[in-house]
Amino acid sequence: MTGRLIVLSNRIPTGGPPSGGLVVAIHELLAKRGGLWIGSGDDFADTPSEEFQPLEGGDGYDKAIFELTEAEYGEFYLGYANSVLWPLCHHRTDLISFDRRYAEGYAAVNARVARMLARIIQPDDTIWVHDYHFLPVAYELRKLGVTARVGLFLHIPFPTLPDIQALPEREDFYYWLAAFDLVGLQTEADVARCLESYRAHRAGEMLFDGCLKYHEDVFEVRSFPIGIDGETFASLAAKPPPHDPVHIRDDTKLIIGVDRLDYSKGIPHRVRGFGKWLETRSPDTPRATLIQITPPSRETVNAYKDIARELEALVGHLNGRYADLDWTPIRLIERPLPREVIAPLYRMAHVALVTPLADGMNLVAKEYVAAQDPEDPGVLILSRSAGAAEQMTEALLVNPHDSEEVAEAIQQALLMPLAERRARYAALMQVVRDTDIFDWGETFLDRLNGIDRKTLLAMASGRS
Repeated sequence: MTGRLIVLSNRIPTGGPPSGGLVVAIHELLAKRGGLWIGSGDDFADTPSEEFQPLEGGDGYDKAIFELTEAEYGEFYLGYANSVLWPLCHHRTDLISFDRRYAEGYAAVNARVARMLARIIQPDDTIWVHDYHFLPVAYELRKLGVTARVGLFLHIPFPTLPDIQALPEREDFYYWLAAFDLVGLQTEADVARCLESYRAHRAGEMLFDGCLKYHEDVFEVRSFPIGIDGETFASLAAKPPPHDPVHIRDDTKLIIGVDRLDYSKGIPHRVRGFGKWLETRSPDTPRATLIQITPPSRETVNAYKDIARELEALVGHLNGRYADLDWTPIRLIERPLPREVIAPLYRMAHVALVTPLADGMNLVAKEYVAAQDPEDPGVLILSRSAGAAEQMTEALLVNPHDSEEVAEAIQQALLMPLAERRARYAALMQVVRDTDIFDWGETFLDRLNGIDRKTLLAMASGRS
């Protein structure tokens, strides 16, 4: 790669050392290759600038932000990104907010960011766009004459064809993606949904080796399952906490769930599954305490307020019904805990419940496995609807909607023999190693830089 690497994401680390697997991976890529990382600013502007605002660099690369007004934040971010595209991609079209102002605000921000990018992009640069906030950016760049390679990685699930039909801007959606050179998705199932959506369109055509043609555009769609820095997380988990962080009896098993508050995570369904286990467990089954760590998110969106109230009521009901003087079956923590605390908790937990209703990958599943003691590992219970389930087949896979199936998996996990736990752990840990976050970034960029858009367009034109 001869030009710069330019990364565009909604958020960007603005202070202190980067943290979190994805952020660290991008940081290390840019530190090695050089380049520029662009994201939105933390403060609202009265009149946003048409130029990126530079930040202090990060070990060999540059950082910059684009500004948003408070109204743009409401329409672009809370509105279209999180009240239209998020429910669309998580198969909750019933929760889409059909407000045309959101679409207009989303389009305006993307067009402005594209104009700003077009001023600084050189033909040999590579632009890597992250997630659903910037789906139109490549389309806007092409209109401005930018010919540099532009890739997208979508961290959330790809919508089904019926989902797309519920989107008022469905025709725009097809144009947006087709303007990228490479669209990276989490799973092969996501790739299949993307291919189906274009094959079903009158202007779409399947070409070869993952290539799609849409009108005059040709692009590639491939799966790049994201992972974690397993080695670092395992080291973090192996550090014993200074004191017992949970204070449960020795005869009580620990079950853990870690998710930000979102309807896609299936947290009330999970709690109902645990409640079904409480109801049906036999007298000789050990007690278990579920610690559910659920930091709030998007608290101004009504759907998130509703799920918070539902979850709190459900936990209160089950604790009132099944608790004893020395046992609280469910502990709900509605705030974030640092990785230094979470990692040892994973290692202590006999079972992890990772049961989203829809999820692009779900890195909690991989973090839990990486945190385990190989000699005495815990058991991962994983939703079939998580992207991770496509690889992590040695987990106990469940239908997250079926509380009886979840309860049966909890019972199986708590009674699983050591030899079986070790065998499942070994297979799952190999998946963690095979999807290392640093290899993921390099693999995506190598593929993107191997694409010759002019050749693809010429070949497609020859077929027309």
